[in-house]
Amino acid sequence: MKIYITAGTFDFLTKIANKYPDEMMVTMVNENGALLLHETKGKSKFNVPRKYEVLESVGDIQKESFAVMNHIPVTDEGRPVFEHQCKIQVQKTANVQGLRALRLLSPISSTTYVILTVWENEAYYQRWQNSDLFIKAGTGLDAQQTIFASAPYVSKYSITK
Repeated sequence: MKIYITAGTFDFLTKIANKYPDEMMVTMVNENGALLLHETKGKSKFNVPRKYEVLESVGDIQKESFAVMNHIPVTDEGRPVFEHQCKIQVQKTANVQGLRALRLLSPISSTTYVILTVWENEAYYQRWQNSDLFIKAGTGLDAQQTIFASAPYVSKYSITK
């Protein structure tokens, strides 16, 4: 399974999604703009997408949700350790209340992994952020600083209808 992501204006991305009603596509927006996410076993419908292989998958990405993307640049040497630790955390996180979907995305042409979580709403995400499970997950990766190529960052989105 692959995930392709492209950016653009909300109206433009909505037109692309409407052009392919049989494909699993969701439009996500935040204060900085809009993204269109396409999950498929086939080829991308986008001209210049960011490309990811789905390493772990939990649940279904649903419209009218709250999405969080953790972007984590990982060194080539650190990839096996990072993937192993993340796969363990995915299993521990799979049944968190309010979580609709989770994807561990391996970059096809960059060094930045994405951990995508999709929540019923932002309140569930914030509750999870304050949980022991979340805190313990972060400390496991912090101990391996040498696997990171640069500082990770988070982006948050609303998934539209």
